[in-house]
Amino acid sequence: MSRPLRIGNASGFYGDRFSAVREMLEGGPLDVLTGDYLAELTMLILGRSRMKDPGGGYASTFLRQMEESLGLAAERGVKIVTNAGGLNPRGLAERLRELAGRVGVDVRIAHVEGDDLLPRAGELGLADSRYGDPLTANAYLGAWGIAECLRAGADVVVTGRVTDASLVAGPAAAHFGWKRDDWDALAGATVAGHVLECGAQATGGNYAFFEEIYNVKPLGFPLAEVHADGSSVITKHPGTGGAVTVETVTAQLLYEIGAPAYAGPDVTAHFDAVELAPDGPDRVRIGGARGSPPPATTKVCLNHLGGHRNEMTFVLTGLGIEAKAALARAQLEAAFGDTPPARVEWTLIGGAAPDPATQGEATSLLRCAVLDPDPEKVGRRFSGAVVELALAGYPGFTMTSPPGKGGPYGVYEPAFVPNGEVEHVAVLPDGRRVAIPAAPVVAAPIPGAPAVAEPEAETPGRRPPPAQGGDPTSSVQPAGQGAEVERHSVDNPPPPAGEAAKTVRVPLGRVAGARSGDKGGDANIGVWARTDAQWRWLEPFLTAERLNELLPETREHTVRRYVLPNLRAVNFVVEGLLQEGVSASTRFDPQGKALGEWLRSRLADIPESVLGPPGPAAETIQNPEGVR
Repeated sequence: MSRPLRIGNASGFYGDRFSAVREMLEGGPLDVLTGDYLAELTMLILGRSRMKDPGGGYASTFLRQMEESLGLAAERGVKIVTNAGGLNPRGLAERLRELAGRVGVDVRIAHVEGDDLLPRAGELGLADSRYGDPLTANAYLGAWGIAECLRAGADVVVTGRVTDASLVAGPAAAHFGWKRDDWDALAGATVAGHVLECGAQATGGNYAFFEEIYNVKPLGFPLAEVHADGSSVITKHPGTGGAVTVETVTAQLLYEIGAPAYAGPDVTAHFDAVELAPDGPDRVRIGGARGSPPPATTKVCLNHLGGHRNEMTFVLTGLGIEAKAALARAQLEAAFGDTPPARVEWTLIGGAAPDPATQGEATSLLRCAVLDPDPEKVGRRFSGAVVELALAGYPGFTMTSPPGKGGPYGVYEPAFVPNGEVEHVAVLPDGRRVAIPAAPVVAAPIPGAPAVAEPEAETPGRRPPPAQGGDPTSSVQPAGQGAEVERHSVDNPPPPAGEAAKTVRVPLGRVAGARSGDKGGDANIGVWARTDAQWRWLEPFLTAERLNELLPETREHTVRRYVLPNLRAVNFVVEGLLQEGVSASTRFDPQGKALGEWLRSRLADIPESVLGPPGPAAETIQNPEGVR
C-alpha cells in the first residue's frame, strides 16, 4: 500500500491509436490500464448503432484490442478498466468472456450498469424536449461501482457512461481503501484522471508549443503514479515519443472544464488549488488538490435525432474572392426558392495571397452547411442545386467533393436528475449485483456563487443554473453588456505602471499557450502564461471583454471567465457558441478545437519586458532519453 499505484491510459476516444493497448502493456510496469472511448458524440454514434443491432452499442475496437492483448495483460497482472461498454456494458462483458474462453485466458470480468436512463426518460422528465423522446439518456456514474468490482477480484471492469476521471479514481479508491468522504484524496485522483483521459494530449499532443516537443516517434501515452493521499506524478514509459512537462499537463488540466470547482458524482475537485511541479525528466508532480462534497444532482447526457444535414464547399480562386462568394451565395439561395432548409450557414475560409506563386496561395473556400428535418431538402436536392451552378456560376467554379446525400445529425442536451434516482450497480465476476448508494453528503450552496438546485426545488430533467463553485475571481459577461468585474489577488498584483510602458504588437501566442474544446453546445478556451512576469500581464489583460474583441464571433454569447492562479491560467466558457452540440453544429470547427489557436494568433500590445524569444523556447526538449 505504500508504493504508488501505476495507472496508464491507452485510449482517449473511440478511434484512438489501436496499438496503444499493447504498447502500454509492453512499455513498462503498470498496475491498471484504462481506456476512455466515450464522448457525447460517441454516445450518439453508439445509439444509432444500437438501432440497427440491439446487441451492439459498445466500442467494438476494444474487443479487437483485447483479442490481441488480453493474455498479455493477464500475464503481467495488469487490471483493465474501460468505459468501452458504451450503451451495452453487459453485452461487452459477455463478449469478453467468450473471447477469454476462446483464447484460453483465465480472467475475471465484471461490469457496471445503471447509467442508462432511457427506459425511465418520461418518468424523470428527460423526454420534455422539442425533439421528443431521446435516442440515448445516460447518467454520468462515479468511481465506486468500479471500486466494488475491483475489490471483488475483477481483472477486467467494463462500464457504460461514467465520468472520464472515474476510470482512475475507482482503481485508486479500491487500492488505497478510501472512504466515500475522503474528499481531498478523491479530488486528487479526479485531477489525475482528467489529465490521463485524453491520452497523448498529456504528452505533447495538440500542444500549443508543439515545436518544443520531441515527436519523431509516436507520442507515448500517459500514466499516473497515484499515491495514498491522492497526489500523483504524471509520466510516460521510457523510450516513447513526446514529453511530459508542467505545461503539457497544464494544457490538459484546462481542457474542457468550466468553473474551477469541477463537480462530479463523487466529489467536487477544486482545480484552482492544484499545484504542479517538475519531478525529473518526463515527470510532473500534482499536489494540493482539494475536494468537497458533490452536488445533489447527477448529470445526464441526452442525445436526440435532430434531423438531416449536408454541406458543400466551393473553391474560389484568384481575384474578386468576396464577389465570387456573394454570387455563389445568391445563386444557391435563389435555387432554394420559397422553401429553403431550416438552417443555412455560410463560411468563407482563407484569403488569396497577393501575387500568389501557387494555385493554393490563390485559393479560398466557401462552405455552405444546411440542416432540416426533411432529408430530401438537404440531400440530393441541395447538392444537385450546387452542381447545377458549375457552368453558370463564378469563373473558375469547382468544389472540394462530389455531391452527396448528406445524413442524419443528433442534438446533445445536458440534463440533471436527483442523485437518488440513479440506480448504480456493480455486477461482480460471480454475477452478484451490488447496489452503489448515492453520495452520503452533498454540497451546500456556496455564498455568492451560482448553485445547483436542491432536489426538492428542481424539476427533474431541467437544466439548472451553471455549476456551483465559481472562483471568486471569476466573472460573467452576458452578450452585449461589455463589462466585467476585475479583481487582483495579493499573489498577483497589477503590474507597475512603468513595466508596461514599452509594448510590442505581436501575436498573443508569444507569451501564452491555449487549449480549447467543447462542452456540449458551449466551448471552453483555457489560456496559460509561461512565466510569472507574463502572468502578471496576462491576467488583468485577458478579460471577457477582451476575448470579445479578439474573437468577434463570441460577442453574441455569454462568456464566463475563471481564474486559476496556481496554473497561471484563465479559463473561458463561451455559452452556445457550438449551437446544439457537435453533430448539430454548422460551424467550420464544430468541436471548438482550434479556438485557442485562433486566439493565440491575434495581435496584442505586449510589454517588451515580458516577451520571450520568438519561436521555440530556449528550454526546448532535446530528446533527453536518446530516442531514435
